[in-house]
Order: sequence, then structure tokens, then C-alpha cells
Amino acid sequence: MTGRHGQRSEHYEPWGGRPRGGKDKGIAMTADTVVTRLRPPAPAAGVRAHRPRLALRSFGLTDRGQVRDTNEDCFAIAELARTLTVRQASPPHAPSTHGCHRGHVLVVADGVGGNQAGEVASRLVVQTVEDFLLNTLRRFTDLRADDEQVAIRDLRAALARADARLFEEADAHPGWHGMGTTLTLAFVADGRAFVAHAGDSRCYLYSDRHLHQVTRDHTLTADMVEAGMLPRADLPAHPLRNVVTNLLGGHTPGVRAEVHRLELLPDDILLLCSDGLTDMVSEDAITAALEDEADPQAACEWLVAEANRGGGKDNITVVVARVSAAD
Repeated sequence: MTGRHGQRSEHYEPWGGRPRGGKDKGIAMTADTVVTRLRPPAPAAGVRAHRPRLALRSFGLTDRGQVRDTNEDCFAIAELARTLTVRQASPPHAPSTHGCHRGHVLVVADGVGGNQAGEVASRLVVQTVEDFLLNTLRRFTDLRADDEQVAIRDLRAALARADARLFEEADAHPGWHGMGTTLTLAFVADGRAFVAHAGDSRCYLYSDRHLHQVTRDHTLTADMVEAGMLPRADLPAHPLRNVVTNLLGGHTPGVRAEVHRLELLPDDILLLCSDGLTDMVSEDAITAALEDEADPQAACEWLVAEANRGGGKDNITVVVARVSAAD
């Protein structure tokens, strides 16, 4: 399929699974697993291609907004690196040495549920994903082409584990029954980003002066638009626009992960955000902020402030990561 601004996307296997409960009420829909390539395809398995070393500068910000009493959003920015720890040596030398390669994890989650259960759900999912990736992604840097399917499999498994964790906690705490959360995760290593997603938070890629929405909204209204049942112009005001059809937790186990692979270049920008941003701030304004603010922190602060100026009707979370050539 062809994405916005003509980027080439490849549709892979449909991802089945059990119907999910909606964010506001039970709605059964399906989600797909896709791989998006915004650059030429990777070389064949076992073939090494020269990739320039890239660096990532990132910043995240979350805000309660102007209406909500609590903040049920959660985000995390983490770095994975190989570390050699020296317990004893003669002659003595540096106690630890870090490898030159880095893997970066960016996560945004938007919790759902009463009695503060949404806040619990988003926090538990982010913690579970961090722990899972730390102990699972053994080859998290310098990936070969034949490692990519393993990385994608591991990301799917991370979402499945986090989904299961929510049900385990809900069984132990009846007041948390039905809690759920969206999750948008980007794992960046060796010039590539692997994005795993469920719900209506979003991942964008700003590249070549265009803003491309990488992830699909797993909502009833997005499905209606794609099916030709609802004009896109009517979507923002539709009363069911916040009904999420695929999330972690909820009432039925079995999250269906949407997965993408992106090739990154210097000056690209990844943006992960909750719908508290995109419901309040237009894509044109988001694009302008990413163009005008070279510093990720300044971009986050402007975007959150703009969402609050627009009404701040929901919690607002933004993570901005800018790619540059490594020194």
C-alpha cells in the first residue's frame, strides 16, 4: 500500500486474535500486522550493508491537561547498551566499560479504567515492556537482516507479556478489573526503528519535510473511515471517535500488535504521543513545531502547551526523538 506523501509500505500477514473490548464499551474489530518501509528494502538475509552510525537525542513530557483530575498517561525513554563490569583485576583498571553501540526504547501508554486503574495499567505495561526487552533483546544493536524477524517477534511477545500482566494484576485486585491501556513503542538500533503498537496513541515520522503517521488508529471510527462508512472530515466530531478496538488489558486477553520497520536518516524525527495531543493539535501545527524546534525538549514543551491552549481535554504525552549523524 502507499502511505501519505508517497512513502512505500508493504502489507504483511493479517494478525488474527480474539475480539477486543472497546475503550468506552465492547466493540469487536481486527488489527493488522504491517511492516512499513520508508526506504529501499534491506539486503537479503546474511548480507551486510554499510549503515552510517546514528545518534538519538530524545525528550518526553506528560501533562494532566485542563479537564482530567488525574494523569493516566505514562511514558519512558530508555537506552540499552552492552556493559562489561570488572569485579577484580591486576593491575586495577576501570571497573566498567560500555560498548559503542546503543539501542533506544521509546514508549507511550494511555491508560483506561476507573478507580485510577488506567494509571495503574499504563504504568504496569511500561514497566513490563522495559523488563521484557532488557532480558529478551540479546542482539539489540548491529542487527543483521536475518535478525529483524526475531526483533519483530520479540516486540510482539513484549506486548503479549504486558497484556497478560494486566490480567494477572486484575485477578489479584478486583477493583482493577477491566483496566487497559494503549501502547506505542519504538525500538531504535543500527539506523532502524521497529514500532509496535496497539490503540489510538500514535507514532509519527517526520522526514524530508513531511509528517507521516506510521501507526494506524485502532478505533471504531478509523475502521469506519477505511470502510467508506464515514467521511474523514466527520471523524473529529463523531461521538464514537474514542472507542478503541484493540488495546492491552480490557475485558478479553489477546492484544494484536501492529508492527512497523522504518529506515532512519540524519534529521529524521520520531514522535510518539497520546491522543491528548492529536485531538487538540493539528498535524500542520505538529509539523511546524518539529521544523521550528531543533531541541526535542523545546518541541515537547511547545506541543504540550499548544494542546492545553486548545482546551487540554485529555492527558497529554509527547516523546520526541531527533536522529543525527554520530560523532
